[in-house]
Amino acid sequence: MARKRSRIYTRGDRFWGDFRALGGRREPLIPPGERVATTDRDLAEVLAAERIKQLAQASRNRVLLGIEAPARLAEYASHHLVLKAQSGRVTRSHVAELETRLQRAVEFFGADRDLESIRVGDLGRYVQWLKRRPNRRGGTLSPGTVRHYLNALSNLYKRAASEGRVPPRHNPVRDMMDKPTPDNEEAAFLEVHEAALLLEAARRYRPRKEHRDPLPFMYPLIATYLLTGGRRREVLGLEVGDISFDRKRVTFRVNRHRRLKTKHAARRLPLWPQLAEILQEYTFGGDSPLGEGLLFPSPRTGRMLVDFSHPLAAIAERGGWKADEIRSKMFRHTYCSARLQTAKKMRVGTDDDGRELYEWVPVSPFTVGKELGHSGTALVERVYGHLGDIRHRSEVVEYRIENHEDLIGDRLNAL
Repeated sequence: MARKRSRIYTRGDRFWGDFRALGGRREPLIPPGERVATTDRDLAEVLAAERIKQLAQASRNRVLLGIEAPARLAEYASHHLVLKAQSGRVTRSHVAELETRLQRAVEFFGADRDLESIRVGDLGRYVQWLKRRPNRRGGTLSPGTVRHYLNALSNLYKRAASEGRVPPRHNPVRDMMDKPTPDNEEAAFLEVHEAALLLEAARRYRPRKEHRDPLPFMYPLIATYLLTGGRRREVLGLEVGDISFDRKRVTFRVNRHRRLKTKHAARRLPLWPQLAEILQEYTFGGDSPLGEGLLFPSPRTGRMLVDFSHPLAAIAERGGWKADEIRSKMFRHTYCSARLQTAKKMRVGTDDDGRELYEWVPVSPFTVGKELGHSGTALVERVYGHLGDIRHRSEVVEYRIENHEDLIGDRLNAL
């Protein structure tokens, strides 16, 4: 009886598989997460057996489902990203983020990995691999960030199924039982008196001469974040014409510099008195008043500013925070929390002596949600609204340092 020929062989000390009889090809037997073929025969046998199962399944798919050619991960990811960009429904920055996340999947599974061959067990190993990847702050990827990577892959599978490149409803991400979930820690925000201290530190900030691209407008920039609650790119993409001092309005709208995140993001909100004072001085008080174009242009390129982390870190340190403790996303949470404390003083009647009686009527969370560019109150209540330790009632959002000297006197003196 003839001896059955093994499908694995070696090139040097690395194992390869010969799958041409099954419609495949000669290919290295690379374990998930590795870059080169294995040198372990037992592992090679396991990998070869898995590959035989994949090829057999692909053959059945061709016969039963009409799937002509397997969808290779790297090739299909490129196709998916192109269609995402062409749809006009997502921003360029979002496409760039998706590309980064899908590149990690290609790095782990391999560029030629058939999408249909990736199973839930493979994704479990992928999750563990992602959790060990470094982030930009010297740590490792958080569970919430890992979930974003899985979501990017899940969306790719959704398109592949719609185009008939994988079997209907084949989506191993959807089938996972225990997906990573973000930590339930409350997002960071600033109390009103802390925001006042940060603004004062920004007002006193002067960029060093040795800085390559000094930003002379950090004070009005931070004030605009804190007093509008705008998203990062919304504020950086504001034009001079979006600020109306006559109508006391700030308008977030689509322009040639950037899009808006959602259809609800186009909005008008109050130009609060403190922000009006700061922006009037900024736009009209210098030697060359701003006429048109971006409100906060990059000094080097004149285009939309990309990064201001270094001067923000310097201002944070001056105010007594750690350099990486203050981030622009906190400002949106800060505005929402401060806005929820605003109220109108309403006359409710008179007392027995004829004196008028008033009570504070708080602002509606629906109003706050609209000002943040949301369609309702869910995100205000679940994410952006925070209950601070200091109660503060006012008819306007403001962070005036003179109103909080009793709380921040020592830190103010240290500025």
